[in-house]
Amino acid sequence: MKKIVVLISLLFYFFCAYSQKLKPLNLPKYDVVKLHFGMALGFNRTDALIVNSDQFLSVDSIFSVEAQAMPGFNINIVVNYNINKYWGVRFLPGLNFGQRNMNYIVYDGSVFYEKIMQIESTYLDFPLLLQLKSERINNYRAYIIAGLSYKYDLAAQKKIDEKDKPKIRFTSNIINYEIGLGNDFFLQYFKFAIEAKYVFGINNMLVYDNTQYTNSIKKINNQMFFVSLLFEGSDTDGLAFMKWFKRK
Repeated sequence: MKKIVVLISLLFYFFCAYSQKLKPLNLPKYDVVKLHFGMALGFNRTDALIVNSDQFLSVDSIFSVEAQAMPGFNINIVVNYNINKYWGVRFLPGLNFGQRNMNYIVYDGSVFYEKIMQIESTYLDFPLLLQLKSERINNYRAYIIAGLSYKYDLAAQKKIDEKDKPKIRFTSNIINYEIGLGNDFFLQYFKFAIEAKYVFGINNMLVYDNTQYTNSIKKINNQMFFVSLLFEGSDTDGLAFMKWFKRK
């Protein structure tokens, strides 16, 4: 993850320096139009923060438990509303596909062995974010985003195969904080953006089943890191939609 953050920072620096030269403006009326639509494609790193319970030391069979982050991907619809030149609101409904591995070190009375639980998640994702935009420099602009999201895990209630048992479950409903940054690039016919975002779950997503695998854990919080490419329409698409909506 450190390499990704460093790479994104270098990209920001490069494009900021590159954008200092005056160039013809693409999509000059983009910020005047209030509503824009688009789509986002990207990759995510699905992780979890584990807090051990007070019973952890008394559960003799569980020596340790750790979450292993795994890669996934995401696709979202972008609905962007410009409040003014510097502020905007974003709604990005979509799907997130990911997986976490829960690695337990278990003692069975004679030897230690590793128990790996592969927990897949397919989230219906509903982020609502506030966007703060910098001054536009030619065809470049930086921004930061922050807000909340609701995720519903379609795979949470999936039947567990006998060969995979024992296996813990996560709850279907997760509320998250989200914070990130990105760069807008105004091209001739559309706006393109590169965005990095960190997501942290507010609520405990562990489902307790009165076994050693859940009794040893106080709570598990969702953690995800996203790198996405966003494509939004021209400076006239939102205006055309608003005119159509008013006619209806």
